[in-house]
Amino acid sequence: MALVHDGVDRLARVASAAHAVAADVTRAGAYAARTFGSPAGLRGIAVEGAWLAAHLAVYPAGLVHEHLQTPTAHRTDPLPPVRRSLVVTDVEAAGTPILLLHGIMDNRSVFTVFRRTLRRRGFGVVHAVNYSILTEDIRTAAHRLRRQVDELRELAGADRIHIVGHSLGGMIARYYVQRMGGSAAVDTLVTLGSPHQGTLAAHLLPTALARQLRPGSDVLAELAQPAPSCDTRFLVVWSRMDQMVLPQRNGRLRHPDLDVEELEIRDVGHLALSIDPRTVHWVATALSRTPRNARPFRPGQPYSRVTSTRHSSTRRTKSDAPSTTSPRRARSCR
Repeated sequence: MALVHDGVDRLARVASAAHAVAADVTRAGAYAARTFGSPAGLRGIAVEGAWLAAHLAVYPAGLVHEHLQTPTAHRTDPLPPVRRSLVVTDVEAAGTPILLLHGIMDNRSVFTVFRRTLRRRGFGVVHAVNYSILTEDIRTAAHRLRRQVDELRELAGADRIHIVGHSLGGMIARYYVQRMGGSAAVDTLVTLGSPHQGTLAAHLLPTALARQLRPGSDVLAELAQPAPSCDTRFLVVWSRMDQMVLPQRNGRLRHPDLDVEELEIRDVGHLALSIDPRTVHWVATALSRTPRNARPFRPGQPYSRVTSTRHSSTRRTKSDAPSTTSPRRARSCR
């Protein structure tokens, strides 16, 4: 009888594995159909290839670390009319610093277009940083990010900032916000093509960092834990044509304690998310709304350094928290 049960168990496991493989093949087929079977998909491939070529051309310049500059967005006289409009209508939104964090094996040059657009929209302090391409641990990178955030806040005289993270950069920033008390310093975290639920593509790399990006990793388990004191707003952009986040739906952020707004794109590749006009417009428009916890732009004034994993800002009450039974705010771009 025991042998029979063992045989049944083995057959069940084999059947389950076969079902998982079939599901993966089905998803891969759907991805191929979306990509190669529609004009939008072919256009997306063309844009991804063109941006890859352009990005490779500017990549060497991005290896040079950018120096923090004294902000001028609190004054309107040196600004062109387009940038001046945001300063006049909402000085807090214009003066809230924005930190840009690139993805794996990349550098700040990936935000060449994104940064220029944000500055044209009126944001006075938009600073891109690099982390080492040899980074092997998300937690270590998050500690480095905390120092960079503190430096930017000190220069700008701002209590809170925004962070835009592409791919791995979004995961590093999320760990800092959720697990290291970073929500006290970050008003809004934007993630572009970040594998919030892991990516099967990480199995292709035999590195410690890649293991942390695989579904079910210890880092992702940490991020899935309760975060009742995290009041940072999350803006999540993911694409159904993302070739690095597999399956693509793993680019969505699902957490009952987090305030998440989502933009779904259907015809943009992983790298091109940072130049897609819909993405840039949606993010810039969302950031131009006065952050609920931002402070006035006060260059030169001291700030409160984050030293605890539990911050003292006002927590969201049960009524303020997003419902776990109702759908989250989402928008889809076709």
